[in-house]
Amino acid sequence: MAARKTQSSRIEELEDRIDDLEEQLGQDPDGYGRSGSAPQVCSLPVLPERAFDAGVSSDRQRAILATGDKWVNGTNIHYFLFSSGLFGGASDQRAVVQQAFQVWKDLGIGLNFTEVTDIRDAELRIGFLRNDGSWSYIGTVALRLGQQERTMNFGWDLTQAGPNGLDTAIHEIGHALGLKHEHQNPNAGIVWNRQAVYDYFARTQNPPWDEETTDHNILNKLDPATVDGTEWDPDSVMHYAFAAGLINQPPEFRGGLEPAAGLSQKDKEVIRRFYPPIGAAALPQLIPFKSEQLALMPGEQKNFAVIPDHSRDYTFSTFGLSDTVMVLFEDIDGTPVYVEGDDDSGFNRNARFTVRLIKDRSYKLRIRLYYDWAAGDAAVMMW
Repeated sequence: MAARKTQSSRIEELEDRIDDLEEQLGQDPDGYGRSGSAPQVCSLPVLPERAFDAGVSSDRQRAILATGDKWVNGTNIHYFLFSSGLFGGASDQRAVVQQAFQVWKDLGIGLNFTEVTDIRDAELRIGFLRNDGSWSYIGTVALRLGQQERTMNFGWDLTQAGPNGLDTAIHEIGHALGLKHEHQNPNAGIVWNRQAVYDYFARTQNPPWDEETTDHNILNKLDPATVDGTEWDPDSVMHYAFAAGLINQPPEFRGGLEPAAGLSQKDKEVIRRFYPPIGAAALPQLIPFKSEQLALMPGEQKNFAVIPDHSRDYTFSTFGLSDTVMVLFEDIDGTPVYVEGDDDSGFNRNARFTVRLIKDRSYKLRIRLYYDWAAGDAAVMMW
């Protein structure tokens, strides 16, 4: 007589039969059908929490975190694409990334993107190391890395159709502009099937995700201060697709969630709010020894023209109890080129720098306010 089957062997046999039935119905166990496997997704680097000076209030911290990793509007961001060596990508892979930058540029935002061939000239350094995942540092965090380090990577073929192709490149560039994962928006109201999420991403990602990686990229909700009160956008290009069984609430997504391709309308609205188009109107000129009030709300920016009448060292400084980032660009053939900058956010001091300027050249000073932490407007002066 055949040996009696154990309960565990019966369960395994039943699972095999279910998998066979799913295949016959044109599905796979991960819910993506026989025509495609589960998509690979972005895995953001883990960074230490931002440090603040003692005595910085919670309100002030929240205001700084809301815009702290955004670029000053009007910045020309230079990017370098590795084409050889360990991080090198083939021409067809690089072409997809170039196309993705153009998608963002076509929105008419106040940022510009320029590809450079010398890594020393780049703020963003983009590699194509396979099996290292696709990821990017958030916004200006890239400026804190060594000049030879990657700030972004694409770990799979970008020429494929679906979310692992062009949308992956658009997504990672979105991170580089300061956007975060939309499915981690605290306003989403998502209730996860946590164990199913852990199991799914451990099974489908290459390399497999541990629970810490899944927490960091999916389950942990963002600090409400960093999402500027925006409503959840399940069609955002910054949102993952999720297979059936991973989301318990809202109930309409229990069978899976797949964002529409490309940038959503809310994606466009959010990025234009952070980086509105730069108008052609003449800027107010900053005159030596004359202070100018900023009169800004948190997150807003003010721009000044600087045209020195002598070649010498000039000092620029903000005044008042405020948190600001102040950046000086030189206008070279219509392109802003970074000269100097300072960010005083979270510290009990003012933004200040001294730099040599050349007579009759054209410069632009751009100042973004994070927070006024005492009564009275902040101001700026050069001398």
